[in-house]
Amino acid sequence: MKTSLTGIGFLLLIMIALVVGCLVGCPKYRVYTQEMEGKAELQRAISNRQIAIQEAHAKMEAAKDLAQAEIIRARGIAQANKIIGNSLKDNEAYLHWLWIDQLENNKNSVIYIPTEANLPIMEANRLRGQIQQQAVKK
Repeated sequence: MKTSLTGIGFLLLIMIALVVGCLVGCPKYRVYTQEMEGKAELQRAISNRQIAIQEAHAKMEAAKDLAQAEIIRARGIAQANKIIGNSLKDNEAYLHWLWIDQLENNKNSVIYIPTEANLPIMEANRLRGQIQQQAVKK
């Protein structure tokens, strides 16, 4: 009987120790977990900041490269314009041919020819009639 009381007392003592341990340990565990969560959050914030800085540097480099490409493209266009301008400078026959060729390709063009008083002959009514005829056909 004494042995069973000793076993029960020992179990009771272990139970009391567990309850006291939980009462003392729980607040400390909560503080510990909050501290660890805070450290993890700080590391995430530092990491996110570094990522944002790297992205900003990448955007800045991309903008510099795009600007450089635009400058190179503009130089190419300027050089092409200079070449075309020099080739057309003393070549009026080609310009007349090009003008006539464009007139053949664009049937709806109206050409105004100045008269003696430098007033153009207006043919607005002719075009209006053509547009009305096209509308009726549709």
